[in-house]
Amino acid sequence: MKRTLAAVLLAALFLGNATAQGIDFFHGSWAEAKEKAKAEQKLIFVDAFASWCGPCKRMAAQVFPDPKVGEYFNPNFICLKIDMEKPENAEFAGKYPVSAYPTLMILDSEGKVVQKSVGALNADGLIAFGQKASGKTDTSQDFEKGYTEGNRDPQFLLDYVRALNRANKPSLKITNEYLNAQKDLTTPINLKFILEGAVEADSRVFDLLLKYRDKIAAQEGTETVKTRINLACKNTVKKAIEFKNEALLTEAKNKMKAGQPDRADEFGYEADLNFYTATKDAKNYLKSAQSYQKNVVKTNAAKLHDMVISLLRAFPEDKQVLEQAEKWAKTAAENGGLPEYYLTLAEVYKRQGNIPKARTTAEKARKAAEGKESNFQNKIEYFLMGLEG
Repeated sequence: MKRTLAAVLLAALFLGNATAQGIDFFHGSWAEAKEKAKAEQKLIFVDAFASWCGPCKRMAAQVFPDPKVGEYFNPNFICLKIDMEKPENAEFAGKYPVSAYPTLMILDSEGKVVQKSVGALNADGLIAFGQKASGKTDTSQDFEKGYTEGNRDPQFLLDYVRALNRANKPSLKITNEYLNAQKDLTTPINLKFILEGAVEADSRVFDLLLKYRDKIAAQEGTETVKTRINLACKNTVKKAIEFKNEALLTEAKNKMKAGQPDRADEFGYEADLNFYTATKDAKNYLKSAQSYQKNVVKTNAAKLHDMVISLLRAFPEDKQVLEQAEKWAKTAAENGGLPEYYLTLAEVYKRQGNIPKARTTAEKARKAAEGKESNFQNKIEYFLMGLEG
């Protein structure tokens, strides 16, 4: 089934699709990738693959293009694809031999392997792989001593902020301290500083990012700026959730509208649904979900089904939510006809206490599943057995 916004919302709070692209792979050589990683204080992600490898092709087609994967990897890694069987990559393959494909590696700028994984990963697994490697390489403490001793060299401070951001540590204090002392914010290093320092949308640095975005984009790339805007706005939504502050939620949506108007509506739905799920506000959650369905999902069976799953997981016992879930689940089943749609509708009836309808609908699911994989048929049988109790 095609991944949709609602499906992504089930995976994690606001770690869903937020950029227009997946991983932006570097097209230079291995030596150039190391130089770039060193200059930008980043790790290197390598997809060591073979052209004949099926799982490699699946990752290339389904995982690497995933927007949420790109959102995490693009700002944090220099990403490189290396066909291990091509003659021009023989030196790399000799130094980093692999026994199976794909082999995913994260290395530092000196070429030391930080972490390795053999076999294909899904989007969430790949992000977790990257996060684990980043956690192993927290270099911010290496800069802390120099900073405490008074080192205020611009490149040193920029590298310090990068290290703090990569380790998910606060960096705005240092960023603001540096930028407040600058007379010309449009120098190359100051534009880099604004880009790196704009980690939250509810900040002066983010406003500077919007003010100088054309100059920053010309220097660092349009997609890099878009990625940072998305990251900063999402971080402010996370803060809104942490402090249960709806004003911050509104600010994040407004800043996205200013920074990426073409993404503003979708971002707004994501933000609202995640915020109201976390704050257990069923009324506003349902209102936002209905707006999303009316304006985006409409009667698309697959998307409606995903929204029903989202409703059931967010508020499994709320009467009004279940009533809405029933309506959308019916439409999904009638329009799509898939056994999983009928089984979800049966689950809604079960939660409403309507066991006869749950059984009848599960029987429809069983009929629709004839000839399908046995695992799903077993799932239907298990559901029917549960109704007996």
